[in-house]
Amino acid sequence: MSRERLYLFDTTLRDGAQTNGVDFTLHDKQIIAGMLDELGIDYVEGGYPGANPTDTEFFATKPKLDHARFTAFGMTRRPGRSASNDPGLAALIEAKADAICFVAKASAYQVRVALETTNEENLASIRDSVSAAKAAGREVMVDCEHFFDGYKENAEFALACARAAYESGARWVVLCDTNGGTMPHEVETIVGEVIKHIPGGNVGIHAHNDTEQAVANSLAAVRAGARQIQGTLNGLGERCGNANLCSLIPTLRLKNEFSDAFEIGVTTEKMATLMKVSRTLDDMLNRAPNRHAAYVGESAFVTKTGIHASAVMKDPHTYEHVLPELVGNHRKVLVSDQAGRSNVMAELDRAGIPYEKSDPKLARLVDELKEREAAGYAYESANASFDLLARRTLGRVPEYFRVEQFDVNVEQRYNSHGQRVTVALAVVKVDVAGERLISAAEGNGPVNALDVALRKDLGKYQKYIEGLKLIDYRVRILNGGTEAVTRVLIESEDENGDSWITVGVSPNIIDASFQALMDSVVYKLVKSGAPV
Repeated sequence: MSRERLYLFDTTLRDGAQTNGVDFTLHDKQIIAGMLDELGIDYVEGGYPGANPTDTEFFATKPKLDHARFTAFGMTRRPGRSASNDPGLAALIEAKADAICFVAKASAYQVRVALETTNEENLASIRDSVSAAKAAGREVMVDCEHFFDGYKENAEFALACARAAYESGARWVVLCDTNGGTMPHEVETIVGEVIKHIPGGNVGIHAHNDTEQAVANSLAAVRAGARQIQGTLNGLGERCGNANLCSLIPTLRLKNEFSDAFEIGVTTEKMATLMKVSRTLDDMLNRAPNRHAAYVGESAFVTKTGIHASAVMKDPHTYEHVLPELVGNHRKVLVSDQAGRSNVMAELDRAGIPYEKSDPKLARLVDELKEREAAGYAYESANASFDLLARRTLGRVPEYFRVEQFDVNVEQRYNSHGQRVTVALAVVKVDVAGERLISAAEGNGPVNALDVALRKDLGKYQKYIEGLKLIDYRVRILNGGTEAVTRVLIESEDENGDSWITVGVSPNIIDASFQALMDSVVYKLVKSGAPV
């Protein structure tokens, strides 16, 4: 049975740019457009030429895309102006783009209140703008803004707007749930009515996520006959975001209801890069990835409880709806206070730590994990500290060095410029193979001073830690009061760019920090194969 073509339209660079805290540079836009093209997206909406200098420059030269059609976004001609005398329309037509996506009101209420014009003038604006863009040789689509709310208010006018776009030559008439409040059953019903007037092969859906149903609404539209989906990477967008293409793409390819009926431009091979694409965008925006995101989140294929882990080790399908590798993710079994032998063995396998299933030390390790996590340690977040705890329990971590004493002082004073500054001084005494070494260092805080002093001189092991650096430091108070217990997580990185996380717990924040620092240094020595 032949499958219908379903088209994916990405608006990360336009609608996604309206996300609070997101600001794309020209270079960002160029890289992301290429990444979307490589993924197999059909349309890449680059922005709004004429609206700001970055977008105007982006559309001055058409990027070299192998698959995607580069699309410019903008308004239909303004009320009271002709198509030939509208600067905004002229900027769109002059933009170096394959397609133009116009936004037009499809709600009588919005036309009356927001545009302050008549329904007839709004329809004429749609017809004139589409005709002008078609005459310029562009593929044309129209985002019918507020379509679903407009349809529920005045179905005849909303449909008239959609028909005006289609009959004037628009390749796509896109129905927008602009305020994001429409329910999936409403979307399916209304789209079903629309395709009685406009072929489904010319109808698209643009859903916002204000009720956490943008993906569901997009799929509902497809069920009803729409054949273009607009969305963004990682669900970026104003307010609560847009339909998330990182969720839609795997659903369309991996769920039989859609994969049996439709084909999309994203191949199986390219879908395996989806997690990398998602993370790359977050890295560019300096945003923490959503670890609970469907398919591509760090926790999407994580198992924590012992009975679940045991089942996953026997057959992953017991608790996984798809294989993580298909989207570039991976399976992970956490070690935690809910852990059993299966969790621990899976994590030992992942870390490459040899063990015997019959070794009684395994049971001791499980008990140790539960006791330490009850005290506040979080090994599911600290892979390196788990690795060291496991190796120590199984008797496989040498004592490279021993810290005999450390001391930290914090002093506030005036510097030579008469400025009041706070300085921390740390002194660390270590024993390396019988040799006592004392190091002192200043830092901008007690943890920084300790870190510098500890790694200042480790004798014969110094060369193994030269590339080690601390890249993140997180503190959490586990209970209230003046005797609160503190958990410290430290993320470290080596000269190869590999990173790991260690944990320390204590009522004293300096002690907790030093535990995590020590684990980080020892883990680097183990990782580097340092000799005893």
